[in-house]
Amino acid sequence: MQSILTQVDEKITVLKSSSYFNNLSLPILVELAAGMHLFRYEKDEIVFWEGDESAGLHIIRTGSVKLYKISPQGRQLVIKVLEEGATFNEVPVFDHQPNPVNVSVVEDSEIWVIDSCLLRSSITKYPELAQSVIHNLCVNLRMLLGTIEELSFYQVTNRLARLINKLPAEQLHGSNSGRLTQDEMAARLGTVREVVARSLKELERSGAIDVKRGQIRVLNNERLEEWT
Repeated sequence: MQSILTQVDEKITVLKSSSYFNNLSLPILVELAAGMHLFRYEKDEIVFWEGDESAGLHIIRTGSVKLYKISPQGRQLVIKVLEEGATFNEVPVFDHQPNPVNVSVVEDSEIWVIDSCLLRSSITKYPELAQSVIHNLCVNLRMLLGTIEELSFYQVTNRLARLINKLPAEQLHGSNSGRLTQDEMAARLGTVREVVARSLKELERSGAIDVKRGQIRVLNNERLEEWT
């Protein structure tokens, strides 16, 4: 991790583009900018661990991160992959509890961090900020409910078809560094590599995809859509 020097104007521009802060007046944004810092991370570097004290609200400037849990057996479950402009780690900022997940960068990334104590004091002073926090936490709750629904009601093959539909071509059949492995797909789907391999075979037999040397190509979008 490397700290990056930034200007107040750049910080305010970032805050204005965030759904948490885009309705706030300039004096409030200047106050928040005082507690805002930018850090650079290299690919696969850990941003923070589950159970650590929260440093603050994070905003991705460039790159992407994955939020994940680790089972007692060491298996990884990816909760969400977030990209440029997304925020994360809101919950421990406002409930005063430790970080609920692990976070690492998927690629070289730059991430803003807004100090937890400053945010907690700000929501007591500015009702408009408190309203934005409530709204965004509700959005995150709905996202998690959608994840629970998928895990509960859809088989792995169906969830895999949905994932393939969403992924860019680079992550399906691009270079080795950019392509998702079966282990990484399993982590995103809440399962294990062996089950993903069987599901890929099932999708391939249906004529929806072709799998060769770890590369996945969609042959029939309509057939793949039927699985979702």
